[in-house]
Amino acid sequence: MPRLQAHQQPEPFFVSDQVTEARRYYLNLNPRPKAAFEVVCGGVERMKPDYLVRRHDFPFYAVELVVEGEGSLVLNGRRFRLEPGVVFAYGPGVAHTIRNSPSKSMRKYYIDFAGLHSLRMLEEAGLAQWTALRVGSIHELVSVFDSLADEARYDTPLARKLRETLFRLLFLKIQQHAIPAGRSLSRAFATYARLKTHVEEHALRLRTVDDIASECHVTAMYISRLFRRFGGTGAYQFLLRLKMNHAAQLLDTGLLVKETAARLGFADAFQFSRAFKRIHGVPPNHLLSSRRPVA
Repeated sequence: MPRLQAHQQPEPFFVSDQVTEARRYYLNLNPRPKAAFEVVCGGVERMKPDYLVRRHDFPFYAVELVVEGEGSLVLNGRRFRLEPGVVFAYGPGVAHTIRNSPSKSMRKYYIDFAGLHSLRMLEEAGLAQWTALRVGSIHELVSVFDSLADEARYDTPLARKLRETLFRLLFLKIQQHAIPAGRSLSRAFATYARLKTHVEEHALRLRTVDDIASECHVTAMYISRLFRRFGGTGAYQFLLRLKMNHAAQLLDTGLLVKETAARLGFADAFQFSRAFKRIHGVPPNHLLSSRRPVA
């Protein structure tokens, strides 16, 4: 059974004790040399005000995500600022210094891993140059970190498959939400993140990209460009998917198609049905028919 942190037991030599709280798990501190990759350990920690870690080496590869507070990082002589949304990596032979800001103690997630594919995965995520990246949608990465910790409680074949899937998902999420370097790009991404949050919070009320533009004080053309650039989809397509996901939930409760269409602000059931099929690939009455008991 993987071990969760027990305060009465000594931690491995590479784990810092300069924390005020921690939730840790340990899976395999002696990974197989020829394994593709293996999760060694991971968790989440809150730093003490005087937290300082200075290492010239590390036995495994590591990825860390700052979710609260501030600090500084030096990776192979390059200095970076640490703040919420910054993710970074290090590994064997990579000198690193992590320092906490005494007035704003950091809280950060981490995962340590090993294996023949580790460096390639870091390269694909843009972390193998031993740099610090900024990521948006921090909550999505946190959700993956938390799920990994949950699955670490079990030592079954299915739990191991789930951990492997979640581990790969973490790197894909880093790729998906990485903010391009550059001041102007960061500003554009911040606008995109603000727009995305607004759409997510008000999707049931919003009807068009022009509605979004009016409420967020930017042009519809700029909104469309930002969503294509950072989200990989159109702004209206993103809004429509949120609406249709909610529509599917309403239909699953037994609400009629015309009732669902009216609740979501569509002019008629036909217009709603076209939009639903465009997103889900089937008409809305398909969900209703699938709920009817077989005679």
